[in-house]
Amino acid sequence: MIYADNAATTKMSQTAIEAMLPYMQDCYANPSSLYTAGQEARDAVEAARETVARCIGAEPREIIFTSGGSEADNQALLTAAAIGKKAGKRHIVSDAIEHHAVLHTLKKLEQDGFDVTYLPVDGSGIVKAEDVSAALRDDTCLVTIMYANNEIGTIQPIAEIGRLCRERGVLFHTDAVQAIGHLSIDVQDTQIDMLSASAHKFRGPKGVGFLYVKKGIRPAVLIEGGAQERGRRAGTENVPGIVATAAALEEAVSAIATTAPAITAMRDRIIDGLSAIPHSALSGDRMCRLPGNIHLCFEGIEGEALLLLLDQKGIAASSGSACTSGSLDPSHVLLAIGRPHDVAHGSLRLTIDETLTEKEADCIVQAVKDTVSYLRGFSPIWRDLCEGKAAFIL
Repeated sequence: MIYADNAATTKMSQTAIEAMLPYMQDCYANPSSLYTAGQEARDAVEAARETVARCIGAEPREIIFTSGGSEADNQALLTAAAIGKKAGKRHIVSDAIEHHAVLHTLKKLEQDGFDVTYLPVDGSGIVKAEDVSAALRDDTCLVTIMYANNEIGTIQPIAEIGRLCRERGVLFHTDAVQAIGHLSIDVQDTQIDMLSASAHKFRGPKGVGFLYVKKGIRPAVLIEGGAQERGRRAGTENVPGIVATAAALEEAVSAIATTAPAITAMRDRIIDGLSAIPHSALSGDRMCRLPGNIHLCFEGIEGEALLLLLDQKGIAASSGSACTSGSLDPSHVLLAIGRPHDVAHGSLRLTIDETLTEKEADCIVQAVKDTVSYLRGFSPIWRDLCEGKAAFIL
C-alpha cells in the first residue's frame, strides 16, 4: 500500500512507541498516587510537559494535556467565551474554512448569545490580516484562525494576525493540529494566546493532544471530577500517550529542517504531474501550503469513485477531512474558495510524508491519471461537457 493520507492520521514513530511501552508494562501506576511508583509516573508526565513546551517556545505550566485536537479547540473557545462574557464582550472573529471542532463550537456559542463574524477567504484559502483588523470591535473577545487548513493545506499569516490581536488586547487562538510537527512554531514570536494540537498528526498516538494556554489566562474546565492537570482537566492522565506525544513531537520538530524541504520537493513533483490532467485545478496556494499537502479538483468525476478505485490500486487517499468523510455534502472549504458544487465533488487530497519515494510518487500520478480518464469515459457529465452541452469550469 502507498499511504497518502497523513492529514487524517500518521503512523506512530518507533521512537514514540518505544517511549510509551515502559509506561504500559512497568511504570503503570496512577500519577496521582503518593507512593514511589505513582510519583515516577508523575515525573514522566511533567518531563513530557517540559518537552512539549520547549518544542513550541512555551512554559511547562502553559501546557494542558487533552484527548486530542477537538477537545483542545473546545476548551480554548469556551475559555475565551467565559472570559469575554464576564467582561461584557460577546463578539468572536473566525473564518469560513475552520475545522468543524471550531465551527460547531462557535455555533453553540451563537446559541448562547455570542455574535460570530466568519471572515471570507480568497481563492487560495487565505484569510487576509487586514480583514481580521477590520472585523475587530470593542466587544471582540476572541479571534480564532487555524494555522494551516486540514483540506487544502493553506498556511495562514498567523504572526501578523497575532500581532494585531495583541495590539488590540484580543485573545488569539489557533488550531495548529495540521501544522505542528511540520512547520516551525513559536508561540512567543507569533503572539499566540492559545494553541491546539493532536499527537496522531505528528506520529504520536491517537487519543491524546494538548492545549497551550498563555500564562495569565484561566482555562475553562470542560471535565469535572478531579484535580489533575492543576485542576484544569479532571481524569487520570494518559501517561503512555503523553510520554509518546512528547517523544514524537520532539523528534518531528528536530527533523523539520531536513524533512520539510524533501517532502516539499516530492509534493511539487506530484502536483506538477497531476496538473497535467486536463480540466483540473490545484486547491490552495501553490507555495504557501503545508509541505506534504496536495489537493486537486477534477471536472467531470465523483471523488468517492476516484478514492475507491485508487484503493483498489493500493493507494490510500482522501477527498478532504476524515471527520466529514461520510457526508454527501461538498466540502465547506472548497465552497469557500469558490469551487462550484459539481467541481467540489470531484476532489482528491493526498498528504505525504518523508518516507514517500520518487517511484511511489510517480506511481500515484500515473494511477490518478488513469483513474480520472477511466471515470470520465462513462460519465454523462463529462460527455455533456465534451459535446458542448455544458460549459467547462476548470
